Amino acid sequence: MPKLNGVLETALYVENMDRARAFFEGVMGLEPFNADHRFTAYDAGAGSVLLLFLRGETLETVVLPNDMGTIPPHDGAGRMHLAFAIAARELDAWEAQLHDHGVIIEGRTHWPRGGKSIYFRDPDGHLVELATPGVWPNY
Repeated sequence: MPKLNGVLETALYVENMDRARAFFEGVMGLEPFNADHRFTAYDAGAGSVLLLFLRGETLETVVLPNDMGTIPPHDGAGRMHLAFAIAARELDAWEAQLHDHGVIIEGRTHWPRGGKSIYFRDPDGHLVELATPGVWPNY
């Protein structure tokens, strides 16, 4: 069996790109490294990329310049979930950051392996989790 090296990209579909960018840049502190009117790409740490796509703007095949290839259509609807890995020592600072931006923490979990998670929503209603080590056998 060929080996997988990890999840490279996670995508969320948003209704308002400016509002989503304000949240992920202003509240979460992410820096975009590529963007246009229909998408934004962020370094999500550990070689992972968070992609925001404007809902309904990726329904056609994208033909890349210079015969680089194509990207097939995709889209998504509904409230999705993603989790960011954080250091245990950063949990209190993240809670303060969210509080300072008026973000409500909806849930807290203390996992059997010792990890902790907090859950909140982005402006599109996606469930965002911040998780410390000890959540999964591999984290």
